[in-house]
Amino acid sequence: MDLTRFDLNLFVVFDAIYAERSITRAAGRLSVTQPAVSNALGRLRSAMDDPLFVKTSAGMAPTALAESLAGPVREALSALSVAATGPAAFDPATSRRVFRLSLLDPYDTLVLPGLIRQVRALAPQVELHITRTARADLLRRLQEGAVEIAADAPLKDTRDLVYRAISKDRWVCALRPDHPMATGNLTLEAYLGLTHLHVSNRPEEDAPVDLALRRIGRARQIRLRMRQYNLVRDAVRDTDLAVTLTEGLARDLGLAVLPLPVDLPELELRLYRHRRSDGDAATRWMFDLITGSLEVRPS
Repeated sequence: MDLTRFDLNLFVVFDAIYAERSITRAAGRLSVTQPAVSNALGRLRSAMDDPLFVKTSAGMAPTALAESLAGPVREALSALSVAATGPAAFDPATSRRVFRLSLLDPYDTLVLPGLIRQVRALAPQVELHITRTARADLLRRLQEGAVEIAADAPLKDTRDLVYRAISKDRWVCALRPDHPMATGNLTLEAYLGLTHLHVSNRPEEDAPVDLALRRIGRARQIRLRMRQYNLVRDAVRDTDLAVTLTEGLARDLGLAVLPLPVDLPELELRLYRHRRSDGDAATRWMFDLITGSLEVRPS
């Protein structure tokens, strides 16, 4: 492709459609008309000899070529923006910036209380949008800028990410405080004799403890599955259910804690941002604010 004859603004349109998965929303994002976006997409399709985006019931789905272009285009546009304007100054005291954070349940309770206090003190006009993004989508959402900072378990692909560990915690078995076994010695047989609550955003999938038990040919008796940790206390308060979770969360919920009779690696929580935000002083400020206000929780 001869870039001297190519309208580079078409890549701006491409990036907007890829992020929004909609011509209408892309037009709103760019403050142009829908026909203008459709016309630009037609020119892109002709230049690339590929449809790039295909209309589906879920929106405009990118083709394989579009997927391969998305990252380089986003990086190039970010670099051009910094080159054209220079790194934007950020004054938290006067900024009205909206930060989009994805926090893994239940660690929003670890991050948010202190963060909200600090933001109110240092950046009173800043707005926080808190979401939960599926781990499979997190890298793409960070790359697109739809999420600027995310707290999640370790990701496999971190080549384009900046991250720091903000929490490490061991797995324990938790029971209501007056459970008959709350002060006993929890052997493997005793643990397997309990009935269990399994909590996960993907409750049908095995937890780390289930994978470890399977390796020795054993299994828990799971009687209740749920997605939200904030319901755990109520679920076990009047029952004999046991729940396997991290020690810090168990103590925060006021539950009795027993060492887990299965060897599991500690659960590490990491804070992520994409390298595309290196030139964004505001995102770097928020990232440093979160990591600076948290100490890695020891095991």
